[in-house]
Amino acid sequence: MDLSMVVMWLGFALASYSVVGNDVIQTLGTFLTSNENKVKWYILWAFAATVMMAALLNGWWQNDIDYGRLDKFTMPEVYHWYYLLPPIVLLAITRSGIPVSTTFMILTLFSLDKIPGELPAMVATVFDSEAKLGGMIQKSLMGYLIAFLSGIVFYVAITKFTEKRFLENPIKEGTERMIWTILQWSATAFLWFQWLTQDLANIYIYLKGGNDLNVLEFTISILILVGLLGYIFYSKGGKVQDVVRVKTNTADIRAATFIDFIYGIILYIFKYNSLGLFEGKLPMSTTWVFIGLLAGRELGIRLLLDGKLRKDTFRMVFSDLAKVFFGLVVSVVLVFIIKLLSA
Repeated sequence: MDLSMVVMWLGFALASYSVVGNDVIQTLGTFLTSNENKVKWYILWAFAATVMMAALLNGWWQNDIDYGRLDKFTMPEVYHWYYLLPPIVLLAITRSGIPVSTTFMILTLFSLDKIPGELPAMVATVFDSEAKLGGMIQKSLMGYLIAFLSGIVFYVAITKFTEKRFLENPIKEGTERMIWTILQWSATAFLWFQWLTQDLANIYIYLKGGNDLNVLEFTISILILVGLLGYIFYSKGGKVQDVVRVKTNTADIRAATFIDFIYGIILYIFKYNSLGLFEGKLPMSTTWVFIGLLAGRELGIRLLLDGKLRKDTFRMVFSDLAKVFFGLVVSVVLVFIIKLLSA
């Protein structure tokens, strides 16, 4: 059997588990936390799997599974063994409970042809917005900043009417919960679809974008993704899910609905370049956006509820930021090492 083909499919499987396992906290974390004690895990899984299959089928029919995110990437003719390193490293980091950017960890490896062979020039690409690596980093940092500021402003404006009320008045069973369940599941479907159209590229890049797959190969790829998604739901999100659980009132379905809806809108803005500040099809780290939104939300809520910001709140915010920054550094260093070894 062709070794390159083995690396392709093994890389796809590893990337599927690593990306879904790490990034599930972004889109499905609040969905899991607010429903895990009310709804069976396999019902939640069936819902998420349905949205995933809709995104995949829509992309396949349009011959654009990656939704344009890989347009600027040149697919390698041969998949060498080192293409397995990023998802393996990502898998190890994920199991330790650290949320990292799968975009940097996976896609930067496929930019080797755009990275200079000399170390000083390599480092320079990190700060060059015109370079593919530097462009992804700049767009992701902008995503964090916009989400962070949006979170602060939005939650300062609504906390007295929403979060404070939610904390003081637990949701009532019956009609109220049913209404909020419909709202939350709708917001989650919107968010989940937006995330998939951003991050499917991180997985299907191992299958050269996935657009040349035949029916059998495409079906196998769907079964792998849906199966791994089921395991994530069965294990309740894994250790990374703690990033969501420790935030204020994320187990309340009403609060979770607001998080999902705001995050989905921000991803939509970046997807279609609504602000005109960046290239819409350039991949970005959705992890940075999510962490930024949670940080802004936490600061906004604590400022309104407590009238001040405590040290433990700042400690939580900087801890999450340090984790994703650690992932960025590991990603870039790993790619630079592979570049030097493969030269």
